[in-house]
Amino acid sequence: MYSAIAANKRNTVFIVGLFIALVAGISLWWGYSTGNSSTAIMIIGFAALYTVFQYYISTGLAVAMSGAVPIQKSDNPRLWNIVENIAISQGMPMPKVYVIPDDAPNAFATGRKPDKAVVAATTGLLAIMDDRELEGVMAHEMGHVRNYDIRVSAIVFGLVSAIGVLADFAIRMSFFSGNSRNKDDNGFGAILLLVGVVGSIIAFLIGPLVTAAVSRQREYLADASSAEITRYPEGLASALSKLGQYGRPLRRASSSMAHMYIADPMKPGMVERLFSSHPPIPKRIERLRQMGSKF
Repeated sequence: MYSAIAANKRNTVFIVGLFIALVAGISLWWGYSTGNSSTAIMIIGFAALYTVFQYYISTGLAVAMSGAVPIQKSDNPRLWNIVENIAISQGMPMPKVYVIPDDAPNAFATGRKPDKAVVAATTGLLAIMDDRELEGVMAHEMGHVRNYDIRVSAIVFGLVSAIGVLADFAIRMSFFSGNSRNKDDNGFGAILLLVGVVGSIIAFLIGPLVTAAVSRQREYLADASSAEITRYPEGLASALSKLGQYGRPLRRASSSMAHMYIADPMKPGMVERLFSSHPPIPKRIERLRQMGSKF
């Protein structure tokens, strides 16, 4: 179990590190091609500021988009007590608890740090899970909070945004250069266009692949964290089995926040897709049961 947690953290660092190298490479190429490296720095700075803005509004945005309703202990003592017990056992602040009025079974967590965290479960999830399964699901969500997964997602988003903005600027400048009357540009416009095309490929093809790969690693990490918290991996394994059997799209599903949910809220049963933010449910169950055999 602990080796699985360590391995998933290493995988995330490795994937993000490779993408940072790509960002640095394309930025240096931009600076060399234009002879003005400060432009690339300004573009990346803008993307970073935009990422920070999104990072701070992400919690409220996720709650609003999901249609989640805040509850107190008296509204749903079962869910509240499970979340509260996990928070106490892990020495974490009690998160805000929400219920999503939707028959599709699912749950999500968000929040830039533990004392700003939100956990939410759908009415469909509460209806089909027994207490041990619900504990496994909520421990998974609390694991996301404890592991600062929203922060990791924001970093990856910022890197992809930086490349996308950089590529767009390069393509626009290449056309401007081509339409200008300056015929002595030594192929400057062609270089800019090449930078833009390569940047676009990274931003719109490689970027989503990297984002999905990081998200899948964080899902595995949250599964391992749930096993560590509950000391009962079979609870989450059984819950995932039910999610695979009864899962269906949420009424207010959004692809922009799909990675926050415990199961794909868009197209359940198709998690093997290349750009999926979630690993295949059978693979997650297999890993959890391997952890259970080591207790």
